[in-house]
This record gives sequence, C-alpha cells and structure tokens, in this order.
Amino acid sequence: MAIKLSKIVYQQRINRFHYSLVLFILLFLSCISRKKPDQSLPYYNDPSLQATWINERVNQDTDIHTIASFSFKDQTGSYFSSDSLKEKIYVANFFFTSCPSVCPKMTFNLKKLQDSIRGKNDIKILSFSVMPWVDSVARLSAYAKDNGIDAIYWHLLTGNQKEINFLARNSFFAEKKQGLSRDDEAFLHTELMFLIDQHSRIRGVYNATQVVDIEKLIQDIRLLQRD
Repeated sequence: MAIKLSKIVYQQRINRFHYSLVLFILLFLSCISRKKPDQSLPYYNDPSLQATWINERVNQDTDIHTIASFSFKDQTGSYFSSDSLKEKIYVANFFFTSCPSVCPKMTFNLKKLQDSIRGKNDIKILSFSVMPWVDSVARLSAYAKDNGIDAIYWHLLTGNQKEINFLARNSFFAEKKQGLSRDDEAFLHTELMFLIDQHSRIRGVYNATQVVDIEKLIQDIRLLQRD
C-alpha cells in the first residue's frame, strides 16, 4: 500500500512538472510573439510619431508610410536624390549653417555617427538646410570643411525652400502634427533626427542634441542591418 501511494505521489509530481513545463513554454512563446518581430524597430506612420510595431510577414496589407522622392544639391555642387538611397539606410535632420545654438550640438553629435559608419557604403547622413536661400553650395562646402564633414558619408542639402519644408513636414513629420498646418514658407526648425530604412520608411526618431540618442541611433542602425 505504501509503495502504491509513493508511486501515486511520484506520478503527481511528474504531472505537475509536465504541466509547469508546458505552461512555461506557452508563456515563453507568448512573450516571443509580443516582441518586436526579428528584433526589428518600430515604424512611424503618421504625424503623431507614435511607434508602431508591425510584423510585415503577418500584416502584408498594412499601409506603411514612406518618405517621398527628392533631389537637392549637396556641398559638392552635385545633385543628390532619393534614387541614390535605394537599399540604403540613412539618417536625416534639418539645420542651417548660421544657427548659433542647437545646430552646432546636432552637428557635433552627428560626427560621432559619421565616425561609426566609416568604411560602410550602405549608410548615409543627410542634413537638409532650412535656410536654403542663405546656405548656398559654397556656404555648405565651407561648413563641411570647418566641421570635418565627409561628403562620402554625409550630404548637406540645399534647394527650394518650399520643397524642403514640404518634405520635412509631410514626409518626415519633422514638426509632428502642428507642422502640417503651417505654410510651406514658414520657418522650420527641429532638433529631431530620423532613421530611415532600406525601403524609405521611418524606423527611429531621436533628439539630435543628446549624446545618448546618438548612441541609441547607432545601436538601432545595427538592428536594421541585421533585418
């Protein structure tokens, strides 16, 4: 009788172990399903700039926002267009060369990013001038020289003010919702920088004046490269 009882207790323990194991596996799988797919980054699909995780393999019909095409001159005097960015990752921000406070911080921090991508051909940095009537090619060239900006990796872009502002507000959502109600000639200035993936989609939004955000951006670029 004691042996039979011992076997029953042993079997109950085995059953409880199996039950706990199954429960653990189910919880683990549930956590995986809630994680960002493939450790990927979120998408930013509207001017609220709220992060949204989308599993593209499951949600193939999901409408994902993309950056519109563009073409502007860079500091070398050559036209640089979105066609040059196909299958490339890039970081974009908005600045002007005579900015006395915020822009120098952004440029200094983006130099850290430039240092981190040397030797890599699949990553670019784009800085769009929000004062293109002042920031001529010659002025951008001088600014690049003064700040150690390498045209191989980092393009300072100038062109039509309305086109730049429209692109900033309607494609990058540079001023969030409030930017959409502003005239294309209204002055634009923002501390935000944007991580754009190989398919022209916004995958990260950061404060370019903060060193910690640059470090996070560099980590996120590595994630995108593994996708």
